[in-house]
Amino acid sequence: MEQRYGAGPDQINGMNTTQLRENFMVERLFTPGQISFAYTHFDRMVVGGAVPTEKALSFGDGKDVGTSLFFDAREMGIANLGGAGWVEVDGMRYDLGNRDVLYVGRGVEVVTMGSIDAKSPARFYMNSVPAGHSVPTRLITRAEAKVLEMGDAEQSNRRSLAMYIHPEVAPSCLLLMGITDPAKGSVWNTMPPHLHERRMEAYCYFDLSDEDRVMHFMGRPDNTRHLVVANGDVVLSPAWSIHMGAGTGPYGFVWGMTGENQEYTDVSPVAIKELR
Repeated sequence: MEQRYGAGPDQINGMNTTQLRENFMVERLFTPGQISFAYTHFDRMVVGGAVPTEKALSFGDGKDVGTSLFFDAREMGIANLGGAGWVEVDGMRYDLGNRDVLYVGRGVEVVTMGSIDAKSPARFYMNSVPAGHSVPTRLITRAEAKVLEMGDAEQSNRRSLAMYIHPEVAPSCLLLMGITDPAKGSVWNTMPPHLHERRMEAYCYFDLSDEDRVMHFMGRPDNTRHLVVANGDVVLSPAWSIHMGAGTGPYGFVWGMTGENQEYTDVSPVAIKELR
């Protein structure tokens, strides 16, 4: 399990590109035949990726999070961003198609993941956060997500936001998780940019071609920086930072949040003209 310690807003001035990426990004999560995790010190979120091929992949030991079992005091969302797959939670199997999400509640012992076809493997993206109580494990299919249409085509930020792990769809203790897709011809996401001082957020950008990139903007509104993001890269957004991005081609992203509350609208918008 890798570590990401992050930094405060007064520290990014002294960071070069490599240092920004080392603190605020997780790369190479999706390696065929492996599970990869990164423990972040942004509200203790763990991000992970798994690409099972011929053999299933399992985890459950809690050594890296300081407990006997991984889920002794944690919950998790698992989004399938690849081919058809399955996840077995303590012997109960759930089949996940592309863009289905499985919520795994506190108290689980073992999670096992597999692909239906090794030549077109599942790509499981995971967000895990501390949880104070148990909520039953539940599959949320793409059809069951609550979709919000947002933005304006004339400003190139028309997009659909699908809520999966959310009080209005599937409850959890503290985790929120969903998927956003810019509309055809739109490139900007999360407009206007905003802060939510009571929650951090992780972005996993996916469905980009090899040639395309997303330019992700971070930092305080009056002191911004950017990260160049490829397919499958994860950006960690602390509570003090704005977060928005523009892609050079089609893309989507999984957003995961945790913090003091689950109020999706508990944000402080920032006018574009105020950015520096």
